Amino acid sequence: MGSQILKISPFASSTPLIFNATPFLRFQAKRVVAICGHPKTQFRFSVSSSSGFVPSSQRGFRGGVVAMAAPGSVQKSEEEWRAILSPEQFRILRQKGTEYPGTGEYDKFFGEGVYQCAGCGTPLYKSTTKFNSGCGWPAFFEGLPGAINRTPDPDGRRIEITCAACGGHLGHVFKGEGFPTPTDERHCVNSISLKFAPANS
Repeated sequence: MGSQILKISPFASSTPLIFNATPFLRFQAKRVVAICGHPKTQFRFSVSSSSGFVPSSQRGFRGGVVAMAAPGSVQKSEEEWRAILSPEQFRILRQKGTEYPGTGEYDKFFGEGVYQCAGCGTPLYKSTTKFNSGCGWPAFFEGLPGAINRTPDPDGRRIEITCAACGGHLGHVFKGEGFPTPTDERHCVNSISLKFAPANS
């Protein structure tokens, strides 16, 4: 419990990001047992704490300044969202659904660029913060400053992450799992909630 100060990546503001963090999972030895997904379709899995993290220096993003929409700036009716999203995008982004693990387009993808909200196009994550957690969903150790909102689930077990601009459901964030990342945080994100913009596009 209490406030935690995270280091922001070199591309972000020098101002520390402060938030309240609460551990949601318990781990034994060097094995990580994690839960992802919607409460009705949760998946359990275990991965070694040494699995697959690729240092950002090996996947450096050389892009320039990333512009973001103002928080809450994209507001549409349910009918408008249905008109611009595919049925599966609507189920996940607007109805808080979850992809099956290992099926998402970006699970094992590590191109250089920026991941945007598939609903409104707001930049959410730099590729330099993506790592292989082995969980079956894209994993990031931090989002772009101000781009992502955190809200405790009603049952208090997890923290939901949503796009700050449009409220689209992204997934959940977990902390303290022991991954060798700068923040020891895992943003477990549905691929379908994201749209990748290559660095040189």
